[in-house]
Amino acid sequence: MTWRGSNTPLDRILACVIYLLPLLESVRYGEYIFNLLPILATLILVPLSPLLRFYQGILQAFPFAGLIIFFALLLLVVRNTNLSHFLRFNAMQSIILKIALSLVAIVSQLLGLPLHTAAMSGNLLAIVLANMLFLAFFGGSLYAIIQAALGRYPDLPVVSDAAYRQVQR
Repeated sequence: MTWRGSNTPLDRILACVIYLLPLLESVRYGEYIFNLLPILATLILVPLSPLLRFYQGILQAFPFAGLIIFFALLLLVVRNTNLSHFLRFNAMQSIILKIALSLVAIVSQLLGLPLHTAAMSGNLLAIVLANMLFLAFFGGSLYAIIQAALGRYPDLPVVSDAAYRQVQR
């Protein structure tokens, strides 16, 4: 892919902050891994606990906060051609990751597969799927945050191509 323009330190910071949405959403699928490896829970949950409490508090206080955040990012960032391509691309990629996590949550509820409480359910399929989701989405979000902080475009398979097509318009 050919990337356009340069990015400022503010663009990098904002791109990193935007990726906190899928990162915080993916943490709920890591319960089994955190129980299995308490050191990993300490390394991940302790630094993220203030953000997790804040994010969950917003979602509980305002039932449609997730939808409002989605439309705000889409309309105010991704569709705003006055902002840099770097920031708009990263916002779109973060939105796609968040949509994928939301779809997984909906499908798992419809199928009666408790992925967010896999550790307590004892269901081997739920545990494996929850671990896979946590590793894929948390790892992908973390990778994207690191790449955005370095001023590079994060290249996530399938997601980056879809984001690039949406921002190109």
